[in-house]
Amino acid sequence: MCRHLAYLGPPVTLYDLLYTPPHSLHTQSYAPREQVHGSVNADGFGVGWYAPERAEPVRYRRAMPIWADTSFADVARVVRSSCVVAAVRDATVGFPVDESCAQPFRGDGWLFSHNGAIADYEAVADALATPVPNGVLDARSPVDSAPLFALAVRLWRDGAELGAALARVTVAAAARSPGRYNLLACDGTALAATACGDTLYARRRHGAVTIASEPVDDAPGWMRVPDGSLVTAKAGDITITPIH
Repeated sequence: MCRHLAYLGPPVTLYDLLYTPPHSLHTQSYAPREQVHGSVNADGFGVGWYAPERAEPVRYRRAMPIWADTSFADVARVVRSSCVVAAVRDATVGFPVDESCAQPFRGDGWLFSHNGAIADYEAVADALATPVPNGVLDARSPVDSAPLFALAVRLWRDGAELGAALARVTVAAAARSPGRYNLLACDGTALAATACGDTLYARRRHGAVTIASEPVDDAPGWMRVPDGSLVTAKAGDITITPIH
């Protein structure tokens, strides 16, 4: 049920990050190696990245497989960034294949992605989605990830740290419905992710940190994040702690 990835480090092209590795996110869209729930991520994709000249992250989303968008592949060769979040989507049953559902979501200066599914969407939406943060259209998207994002934005706006907010969202959602709550976020200077019901890996290499649903190559250094954990990363450092 989806694959996602985040990168923080020296500037790289989106192509080298998302297409070049032998098991890249592009490859994971049609041949993931560790995906248990679903086998093909063809229901859309999205990429968000930070540019020095902009306060808000830039985002590109489509309601089609990433492999079908050859124009984006060309653009990706010349776009460089030091902080990127990307995802390929296998739509949750009952929710549309629509561009508004493709992630990452964006709000203020944050990017957010959810890899998973909620068993009882109504219970979680009733508890977490209200009030919808002003000016954050993605929090109204017709997909089960939206109420998770809505609560995360409210917590960040109230001053919660990037990772602490994701942990609180995971705990609050799991208390109301079984589900898989692998969340991923960045603010341009730090990354955070939860492992809750699906695979998650992290690697520090060459001054960069990558967090991904599954390794993009077979090079050494990938660490499996234990289920029930929060991983945070900043300036090349990775910290893994239990979700409380």
